Amino acid sequence: MDQLASQTAIVTGASRGIGEAAARELAKAGMNVVLAARTADDIERVAAGIAEDGGTALALVCDVARHASVEALVERTVETFGGVDVLVNNAGVINPIARLAESDPEAWGNAVDINLKGVYHGVRAVLPAMVENGSGTIINLSSGAAYGPMEGWSHYCATKAAVLMLTRAVDKEYRDRGIRAVGLSPGTVATQMQVDIKASGINPVSQMDPSVHAPPEWIGRAIGWLAGEGADNYLGDDLQLRSDADARTAIGLPPAA
Repeated sequence: MDQLASQTAIVTGASRGIGEAAARELAKAGMNVVLAARTADDIERVAAGIAEDGGTALALVCDVARHASVEALVERTVETFGGVDVLVNNAGVINPIARLAESDPEAWGNAVDINLKGVYHGVRAVLPAMVENGSGTIINLSSGAAYGPMEGWSHYCATKAAVLMLTRAVDKEYRDRGIRAVGLSPGTVATQMQVDIKASGINPVSQMDPSVHAPPEWIGRAIGWLAGEGADNYLGDDLQLRSDADARTAIGLPPAA
């Protein structure tokens, strides 16, 4: 990952879980890391931890559901570090989990604003700078939910399927201009999202034993690998981390259970 040193990454949803792990991994590789989330205290805590370890991190409050907020995030990043080399579109929500007839339309729409429009807002905001520079990597957090429906997850499945298509659209339009777009489907991960899923009691994922979920640090390592040379074999598609034995070996992860 030496090629990442002194480059700049933005990580959304960086206050905990996968986002925090990714930010720490990228900072460890020598990148300037911009941490974006709606809660200042949490990202400031992560940024302070990165600084204590000798890394460079900037915490910026951002609501990915609002394009103006994401645009301001990117502008501040470019002003501070001179550009954006990597965008990790990680921010996402699973709540509220509900069957369609019991779903709240406003809450369903809020999930679309964050999970789908938030990814679009990030892509739209970084592309001009990346195109001008002739290079850049966009990593969109995907899910197995992008490929099949899950009871109670209509909002999550629909938005993740749309994000996969958005990844493919970025690749089709901008690969020849030096932009690498790739998705990462991490499998189930031991984060607050899995706590909320288990509490819902809906669909087989909620019945899984917590011990089977991957630690977020493994996903952070995968994101670091994709930010470097790893993305080249997955452009315009998802890396299915749980089932891709070759990728797991390259990243240094144990075989899937």
